[in-house]
Amino acid sequence: MKIRRAELADLEAMTEIYNEAILTSTATFDLEPQTREERLPWFESHDERFPILVAECDGEIAGWACLSRWRTRKAYERTAETSFYVKGTQRGKGIGRQLKQAIIDESRRLNFHTLIAGVSQGNEISLHLNKSFGFEVVGTFREVGYKFDQWLDVTYLQLMLD
Repeated sequence: MKIRRAELADLEAMTEIYNEAILTSTATFDLEPQTREERLPWFESHDERFPILVAECDGEIAGWACLSRWRTRKAYERTAETSFYVKGTQRGKGIGRQLKQAIIDESRRLNFHTLIAGVSQGNEISLHLNKSFGFEVVGTFREVGYKFDQWLDVTYLQLMLD
């Protein structure tokens, strides 16, 4: 497996992975699958400061991770939110763990001060993975999302980098 910076050519595979999460999990609160064109502005909003990384296995994209702006105001500039998604057939192989480590390493290289992770109810594997990297629970927003005919909580975790 190789982890590298995402390229525009990866967007279709990344969109497929994201759409799978939309349809089968509470990992995202998007409700409808998206087209490549609909995901393009999201992709373009990531840059050198807020990168997207992909995990490539045997020439195919198996997952991706990114750093995103936590808030737009300047005082938040050294805070980022982390996200990662792994293709269903590739889960359980350590790809999520490697992507999480790579995005944390990248955030240190980019001189971020703290990272935020939001984990929705029902994603215990993601919650455990974040905690295993030192993320600590800082709070839970109760019933902030409605998906699959149920109200869902989101737990926020934080990792201090320096």
